[in-house]
Amino acid sequence: MELRTLFDLEPHGPDTFVGIGPRYPWGGLYGGQIVAQALRAAAATVDDSQQVHSLRAYFIRRGDHTEPIRFEVDRIRNGRSFTTRRVVARQAVGAILNLEASFHAHEVTADIQTVPIAADVPGPDTLTSEAWSDSFDRRDVPKGVLPDDERTGAGRNAAWMRVTADLGDDQLLHRCWMAYMSDDMPADAVRRSHPDFRDTEGITYVASLDHTIWFHRPLRADQWHLYDVTCHNFMGARGLAVGHVFAQDGTHVATIAQEVLVRDARQKQD
Repeated sequence: MELRTLFDLEPHGPDTFVGIGPRYPWGGLYGGQIVAQALRAAAATVDDSQQVHSLRAYFIRRGDHTEPIRFEVDRIRNGRSFTTRRVVARQAVGAILNLEASFHAHEVTADIQTVPIAADVPGPDTLTSEAWSDSFDRRDVPKGVLPDDERTGAGRNAAWMRVTADLGDDQLLHRCWMAYMSDDMPADAVRRSHPDFRDTEGITYVASLDHTIWFHRPLRADQWHLYDVTCHNFMGARGLAVGHVFAQDGTHVATIAQEVLVRDARQKQD
């Protein structure tokens, strides 16, 4: 599937769109893809003068790559400064994702960044590609290079990521692709924070429960960005990961948060 066509959704009646996805190495659909397509569906019903500034999605069921995905948009509010949308993604089994997104008209204010990029992080050109997809490149920062105590939480996990094709100047497309890639990091931070799971990927069952993104500044997903993620809590098999996304020049472009289900796959679940 072409990079530029993954988010080309087909209209199917009022405020309803249909998309498809490729088969991924683990089977089924990738959660980041469904989030990004739902965001694209929501934005299709919003005036171009407003740009998405935040979203939250709940993963309900595993997606099936052999079926199209139907995105149903609810126009919750249209405002002069803010617009709110709700999107339900459905397949034959029922709803597989619920997303809410907020859009904001640009306002000229002070630009204050309070979280800096890590000072000693190695650049992407010095690292080896760990990507599982041709769509984007991922280069992990070696474990231990960035100490946990520089960020709140534990299990720190950082990687440089970028889309492998030129995306042009459509800021919505860049934010959709950033949403796509950002689902690739949180589970690693949660697993690293757990003493029984940090070095035993093969014995864990992992699933994303929800995913939140706050977009702070314009970004280009086809250029390198550092995703710096730590686990803030683990309880009841649920780990909360929070991450900061930085451009190579140190600009803090987004913040992500995700709750991840991590279980010992050897233990039978009811």
